[in-house]
Amino acid sequence: MAPSQTLSRQERELLNRYQRDFPLQPRPYAAIAEALGMREDDVLTLLAGLRDRGVLGRVGAAVRPNSAGASTLAALAVPATQLHAVAGQVSAMAAVNHNYAREHEYNLWFVLTAANDAELDRTLADIKAATGLSPIKLPLEAEYHIDLGFPL
Repeated sequence: MAPSQTLSRQERELLNRYQRDFPLQPRPYAAIAEALGMREDDVLTLLAGLRDRGVLGRVGAAVRPNSAGASTLAALAVPATQLHAVAGQVSAMAAVNHNYAREHEYNLWFVLTAANDAELDRTLADIKAATGLSPIKLPLEAEYHIDLGFPL
């Protein structure tokens, strides 16, 4: 988050409480709203505002790799002058969970998720067609748990 962006008390509480233990039920946003003393519409409005300001990229489950469908880490070697634009193209694809820049020849890494390996390969082909760059697929060899929740 950019230093100029400030969070309201409600936004901070929402993000801190639900980075983990998102309610798995038919109306999770209603459960969140009740726990925070808000209305469901207000929670959805806060989340949309955070997304629109670039504070929040997505709301969704994080599951162990390849336990539901297929996933892979992939990378692109992107000319430095095109990194921001290519990262935007890659992030716009529904199968891309997240991406990040690395100091390496392959300087844009990203995680793909799909129903199966064939769909992963189609998405990699779509990325190549959209960017003109050839992604490499980096299949999981060893699994490590990294807690991605950070108190704000």
